[in-house]
Amino acid sequence: MNLALFDLDNTLLACDSDYEWGQFLVDRGVLRRDQYEAQNAAFYEQYQAGTLDIHEFLGFALRPLAEHAPEDLARWHADFMATRIRPAITATARALVRRHLDAGDLCAVVTATNSFVTAPLAAEFGVPHLLATEPERIAGRFTGRVAGIPCFREGKNARLDAWLAAQGRTLRDFPASTFYSDSHNDLPLLERVSRPVAVDPDAQLAAEAARRGWPLLSLR
Repeated sequence: MNLALFDLDNTLLACDSDYEWGQFLVDRGVLRRDQYEAQNAAFYEQYQAGTLDIHEFLGFALRPLAEHAPEDLARWHADFMATRIRPAITATARALVRRHLDAGDLCAVVTATNSFVTAPLAAEFGVPHLLATEPERIAGRFTGRVAGIPCFREGKNARLDAWLAAQGRTLRDFPASTFYSDSHNDLPLLERVSRPVAVDPDAQLAAEAARRGWPLLSLR
């Protein structure tokens, strides 16, 4: 059995689900545009530049989860899936995941975006495992804080190792391990797998992939 890992935002999706969730809440009137939109865009630019402070960002991004009832969040997310996410999933992306699943590979989505946003997205692709940033919950409600290590940059390595260890495995146990990503922020994990694949990569990752001879793939 081989291992197949998939980044989500701008890799399997032709959008960034974290950014789009915030914009969706703004457009629905849940969040005030004048208080949220510019900051959301600024954090996204920091992510693209590789300068994002993940804890500062999560303090911002998880706050709306803590401010609203779970039933409202679930209702909004269903609409978010229908209007923002499914239109951003290409047939090519679905086929890539299906190929690995049909081959019997152990498949997981590995994403920095929080699990409230991304669990339904992983399910949409039929991927049975999700490694994501975990928002803390107490008595069924989100607190606005993070539980454990954010699944970002080196944190993806830590979360992957812990997940595999819980199964009595290590990365070296797999004959082949593949990670698909668009972002230079994922270089720490791309460097560890036996087959790193740059998917519609940003400029920094494209340059690094060319230097190292990594394969390129487009899912658009």
